[in-house]
Amino acid sequence: MTTPPPTTDLSADEARRIVLRAQGFLGTPDRRAGVRGVLRHLGAVQLDTISVLARSHELIPYARLGAVGRKKVESAYWTDTHAFEYWSHAACILPIEEWPHFAFRRRAYRSRPHWNHQLPDGTYDQVIKQLRTEGPLTATELGGAKKTSEWWDWSGTKVAVERALMYGEVVCVERRGWKRVYDLAERAVPADLLHDELDDAECLRRLVRLAGQSLGVGTRADIADYHRLKGEQVDAVIADSGLVPVTVEGWGKPAWADPAALETPPRGRHRTTLLSPFDSLIWERARTERIFGFTHRLEAYVPKPKRVYGYFAMPVLAGGRLVGRVDPAREGSTLVARQVTLDGPKAVPAVAQALVEAASWVDCTDIRVERVDAPDLREPLAKEVTGALTTALR
Repeated sequence: MTTPPPTTDLSADEARRIVLRAQGFLGTPDRRAGVRGVLRHLGAVQLDTISVLARSHELIPYARLGAVGRKKVESAYWTDTHAFEYWSHAACILPIEEWPHFAFRRRAYRSRPHWNHQLPDGTYDQVIKQLRTEGPLTATELGGAKKTSEWWDWSGTKVAVERALMYGEVVCVERRGWKRVYDLAERAVPADLLHDELDDAECLRRLVRLAGQSLGVGTRADIADYHRLKGEQVDAVIADSGLVPVTVEGWGKPAWADPAALETPPRGRHRTTLLSPFDSLIWERARTERIFGFTHRLEAYVPKPKRVYGYFAMPVLAGGRLVGRVDPAREGSTLVARQVTLDGPKAVPAVAQALVEAASWVDCTDIRVERVDAPDLREPLAKEVTGALTTALR
């Protein structure tokens, strides 16, 4: 692909601030739009099974809006046919209006060979029939999700309904006790959106443009990663996506930006918060290192003796920079900072503030700091936390 000459040169700091604003961390948050506004602004909110302080899809709006009620989060996602779950960056909650733009992925799933799971004759049709007459239902309610207790050993019913979801005949309309709740697309998707009429190029143009808007500025790899597109798919449409080529100091690779993001300098209040490891601000490790000079890796699936920062280490964002990490846990009404990594003494007040706000959000009235990577900072952090917590509880 021949990249057209860039129209704008950005410093590394300008690019970082554009990214923060695009992701909702710089400037006044749109509280009137709330959780639904965050979802539409980001275009995708990742789901994950891990729950420490809260599940990741709850942490995403919290990080941008503050202590929004957790029940309100779930309600905002799943009521009034507002969203659906599908494969984007990973399993993600997506705005319902983007249903037509994932037609390219549904077609790809339909055309590829079936998984290794073999379906007994009639199982797929039986699942569709049962949903039509009884839905919406979980896999358990459809007849059972597993053949054995092994997580991967799906029943025929579970294989069938997941295949129907990938094909677009069935939609996940909510999570109930973390189980997917399935319904027929013909019921769950508004009639004007329920179609696969858009060709692949139009779908890809839309998703590339959305990725560029949500990122603010990004490389080809950044843009492709947002909705897990292939590099060549991005190449095929980026010239017609509405994004504009830019150069960014120190990036060393061509980049594209949302033109609206270039119109006004990003200004405003910086958010101080704990970030889910699955937050779209830090999805891509190479991008996180390039923008923030911060190496981030989820270690939940790393053997415990090999972990460096902890099971669910949450980066701390403050002043537009990543200034540390906290590996949290909960013991009753106590938020436990099992392991804290600080980017020097200046990070202490920000990490304390982030811990106190998070504790309040999850109804913890006490905070215990256990281990700090720099032992001489443990006492200053504990003292700062105590002072901030006392102030918050007044």
